[in-house]
Amino acid sequence: MTKAKTAAEKATATAEYSFNTGADAIKAGLEKAIATYDNVAGYGKETAEAYMKSAAIAGKGIESINSELYSYSKGAIEDSIAASKALLSSKSIHEAFELQTDFAKTAFEAYVGELTKFGQMFTTAAKDSFAPLQGRYQAWVDVVQSVRTV
Repeated sequence: MTKAKTAAEKATATAEYSFNTGADAIKAGLEKAIATYDNVAGYGKETAEAYMKSAAIAGKGIESINSELYSYSKGAIEDSIAASKALLSSKSIHEAFELQTDFAKTAFEAYVGELTKFGQMFTTAAKDSFAPLQGRYQAWVDVVQSVRTV
């Protein structure tokens, strides 16, 4: 009976060892899955925040461009009306020609200046709105690397 008892004890010990090893493996796998989920969820949250910040900056940039465009358009119309009034009240064709030439030159210079300003505003708005997103690719690589090492 001692042989049967010893065999039963060995079988019990083997079963306990297998059960404990399996439980430890499940626990380690679950901990790894939770850590991976936390990393990916954190990346997703940070990326969503970066997109929201980028959109807010882009919205402010568009708002300032729109405001500048409105101001320029309003000023150009007022200048055009003033030039038309001056042109209609001119005393000679030569005076009208000079007024028209001066207005055209001034309007063209203002237009070129505004185009330059708009170009700078667009560039600044694009650069500023992209800034929050710049590190997201590297952050994803870091998440993937951390998952591989866990």
